Amino acid sequence: MATGQQLAWRKQAIPRLFPVDSRGDSLRVCRAIVYNKTACSSGQCIGLPPAFADYKNLEQPKQNLRPASPVYWRVEGSLLDLTTVRPVAFFTWNAQTFTERWMRRGLVFAMAVMRPFLYGANRIFATRVVHTVLRGISRDRLDLLGEEYFKYKLQPQLKSDGARQLQTLVDSGVEVVLVSQGLEHVMRPLAQSVGVKWLIANRLEFRDGIATGRLLEPVIRPRGLFARVTGAGADGRRAAEQLIKDLGWAEAEIPRFAGDRRKAGVHNGAAETVSPRHDPADLLSSAAFPATRAIPVLQRPIVHFYGTPHPGRLSVRRALAGKHVMLIGVTGFIGKVWLVTTLMDLPDIGKIYLLVRRQKSNPALKRFEKLVEDSPVFDPLYSRYGGGLPQFLRERVEVVEGDATQPGLGLDPGVAESLRNSLDLVINSSGLTDFNPDLREALAANVDAVVNVADFVRASDHAGLLHLSTCYVAGARDGRVGEGVRTNYTPAGIAGFDAESEWRSLHGLVKEAERQAEGPEVTEQLKRQALSKEHAAKNLHGTALENQIRKNRVRWLRDYLTEAGTNRAKELGWPNTYTLTKSLAESLIHKYGAGLPVALVRPAIVETSVEKPFLGWNEGINTSASLSYLLGTAFRQLPTNERKRLDIIPVDSVCRGITLIASAVIERRNETIYQLATSLTNPCDMRRSIELTSLAHRKHYRAQEGLECWLRLRLDAIPVSKERYQRMSAPAQRAMIKSIQKIMSPLPLKKLAKAERSLEKVEKLIELFEPFILQNEHDFVADNIEKLSHALVDEEKPGFGYDTRSIDWWDYWINIHIPALRKWTYPLIEGRPLEARPARNFQLDAANGVAVKTGTNGATWRYS
Repeated sequence: MATGQQLAWRKQAIPRLFPVDSRGDSLRVCRAIVYNKTACSSGQCIGLPPAFADYKNLEQPKQNLRPASPVYWRVEGSLLDLTTVRPVAFFTWNAQTFTERWMRRGLVFAMAVMRPFLYGANRIFATRVVHTVLRGISRDRLDLLGEEYFKYKLQPQLKSDGARQLQTLVDSGVEVVLVSQGLEHVMRPLAQSVGVKWLIANRLEFRDGIATGRLLEPVIRPRGLFARVTGAGADGRRAAEQLIKDLGWAEAEIPRFAGDRRKAGVHNGAAETVSPRHDPADLLSSAAFPATRAIPVLQRPIVHFYGTPHPGRLSVRRALAGKHVMLIGVTGFIGKVWLVTTLMDLPDIGKIYLLVRRQKSNPALKRFEKLVEDSPVFDPLYSRYGGGLPQFLRERVEVVEGDATQPGLGLDPGVAESLRNSLDLVINSSGLTDFNPDLREALAANVDAVVNVADFVRASDHAGLLHLSTCYVAGARDGRVGEGVRTNYTPAGIAGFDAESEWRSLHGLVKEAERQAEGPEVTEQLKRQALSKEHAAKNLHGTALENQIRKNRVRWLRDYLTEAGTNRAKELGWPNTYTLTKSLAESLIHKYGAGLPVALVRPAIVETSVEKPFLGWNEGINTSASLSYLLGTAFRQLPTNERKRLDIIPVDSVCRGITLIASAVIERRNETIYQLATSLTNPCDMRRSIELTSLAHRKHYRAQEGLECWLRLRLDAIPVSKERYQRMSAPAQRAMIKSIQKIMSPLPLKKLAKAERSLEKVEKLIELFEPFILQNEHDFVADNIEKLSHALVDEEKPGFGYDTRSIDWWDYWINIHIPALRKWTYPLIEGRPLEARPARNFQLDAANGVAVKTGTNGATWRYS
C-alpha cells in the first residue's frame, strides 16, 4: 500500500517520465481502476467515489474445471477403431494452399514408412513425430476439419453397441470422461454428439492461433499391438489404475493439465509438473479438459484517467421510462433493429416518433406499414403480441412524415413546435452508405440533413442528440484512433482546413457542374455521343434526339459529380466520398451543436446479428457481403495486409451501444464520441477473416452434392500481396483475355467478352475495398462505451450490457455470418428473389393519430 509520501513522489515523477504529447495531454495518475465487477484505486489515499466503495477485490470468480467422480471411457475399441495417422493425413490434405497440401502429404507418407520403427522404439515419441506435420495450420481450420472428419468419416463408423451403452451411461447422470489417442479437434464433436462434457485427448500447442506442431502434455499414446483383440468390446469403461497403465504414465511425470493449469495461470505450451501422487483418479482428473471450444476472452481493467467517474450507477430502464425519442432512419439496417429491440426490451418507453419521408404518392404511414409487413426484423414483435401488435404500436410509435434534408426537417410548423417541446432525444441513424455516390446525394443525406437535425435540436426545449457516424472518418492513417474530438480534421493534415467552408465549396462545385452540363460545349459532346452509338436508330433527330441527349446529360452529370467527390476525398486523405461527408458532418455538429447534449456514435463495419432481433439477421449488400461472395467462387487470391484488422461488429451490439449512449445523453452523463469497434477489444485480422470465410463456404459446399460443389470446397482463398494479385489474378487474367480477343477479333467470342466484363467487375470491387482490406491499419479505441457499460446496475448488465470481447469469431463467421449472407444477401447479388415468406397484413389506424401530416408537398428524401 502506497504511503502519502510515496504517492506524492509518483505524482511528481509521472509527468517527468511521460512528457506532454502534441495534443497537450499527458499521462496522469488514474483516479480509479474498474475490472469487470470490481474496482480499486491506485492508492488508498486517493479515495474511491462512494459508488465504488464496495468494490475492492480484483480476483475472478473461481470455476470448477475438473470433473467430479467421473467414469473413464476409452474410445478406441468400444466406439471406433481409430488410428493416429488417418486424421492427420486428412488435415494435411485439406491445408489452405495447394503447395501446402502436397508438401504435407509427402511428409505424412514418409512418416507412415518410418512409423513402425518409431512405434516399436517409443509410442509416445512416434505420436509426437506424426503430429509435427500439422505445424503452421490454424486452430480455426483444425476445428472445422475435425467436425467434418467426424461427421462424414467417423460418425457412420460408430459401433452401435458401444454408442448405445455410452448414451445410457450419460443419460443416467454419470459424469463421463472420454479418453482417446485422437486430437481434441476430432474428439470434441464426438463428445458433444453423445452429451459428454469432458475429454482426455491429444492437444496441439498453438501460438497466435497457429499450431506449432508440438503436443501438449500429457501425450495419449496409441494402444498396443494386440489391442484390437484384447481391447475390443462395447464396454469402454476403464478403471483409473488400468487406464494409467494403458497410457504409460509414470506418476512423477504427470503434468498439471487443463483445469489446474488454467488455475495456475499457465497458458499454451507450458505445463506444470505435479508432485507424485498415489491417487490415479486425481492424476486423470488433472488431465481432463472441457469438451467445448475454448473461447479466449480478453479482459483488462477500465481506467478513469481524466476527471472523476460519475458517482451514480446507470439504469437504462429508469433513464428511458416515459421518455419521448425521435428516430430518423428507421428504414435503414440499424434503425429497424434498434426500433424492434427497444420495443421488445423497453416496453415502458414513452413514445418513439419515426421521421419517415413521403415517397411520391406513397405516404409515410403506408411506408411504415409495408415495412412492418415485409421485414423479418419485426418477427419477434409478431411472436410476442400477435394480433395485438397494431394496438401496441399505436401506443408506443408515432409515424411523422418529414424530410431531414429540408430546413426544420420538412415538418409542419405546428407539429415541429409540439415535438420540440416534448422530445427528450433525437437519434439520427439516417445517411447514405454508398462509398462513391453522386456528390449531390452524399451531401444531402450525410451533411445537409445532419445540419438540419442539429438546428432542430438546438431549437428544442430539452432534447439531446445522438448521431451515427462511422469509425472510418479517420481516413488514410495508421495506428490507434482515439475517441477525442478533432474539429476541422483532415487525414492529410491540410493546414487551415475549415469544414464549413469545404461544405459550401462542394455545394458550389455541384452548382457549377449543373451549369456546365447545360452549356453548349457539353451539349454538343452529348449530341455526338447520341448519334455515334452503335445501337442508336438511323437518322435520329427531333424529339427522339433531344430525349437521348437528356438521358446522356443525366448520366454525364452523375458520373462527373461521382468522380469529383471521390477525387476531392482522396485529396484530403479520405478513401471515398462516404467517409469525407461523414467527417464533415461531425465537424459541423461540433460547431452547430456546441453546448448541446450531443453524442457522436462511430460504429465500425456493421454486420450480422448474434442475438437480436434473432440469430443471423442481415440485410442488403453491405461491406463484407461482396467480398465474401467473391471468395466463395473460383476467385482465390485476395490482395490484403494479413496483419490488418477487419473491424466487424454485429448489428445488435451496435444497437445495445446506442441504447446505452441514449440513456447517458438523457441523464447528461455522456461523452462526446463513442466508437463501437472490435479491433482492440477482440481483434480479428485479415488473414483469419479470409480463412474463416473460406471455411464457412467449405462447410456449405461439403453438405451439397455435385461436381461443382466438390471442386469449390477445395478452392480456399488466400491472402496475397498487391504485386502477386496483379501478376497472377484478375488483372493478369483480364490482360490475357484481351490479348486473345485481339488476336481472334474476326471471330465472335461472346464467352471471352463476358469473362472480361466479369474480371473488370472484380478489379473494380477490389479497388473499392482496398482501403478496408489492404491499406490503413486502424485500431479503434472503444473505451467510452465499455466504461458506460460497466456503470450499469448489475441487474441490467445481462440485458443491456455492451460486450464484444466474448464474440467467438470462429462460430460467428462459420455458423452465423456467412450463412446469414447466403440467406439474405447472396440472392440479391445473383439477381434471385429471397426465399418466400408467409404474407402478413398489418395496418395502423390513422384515425387514432398515428400519422401526422406535415405539408411537405411530396418532397422526398432518397435515403432515410
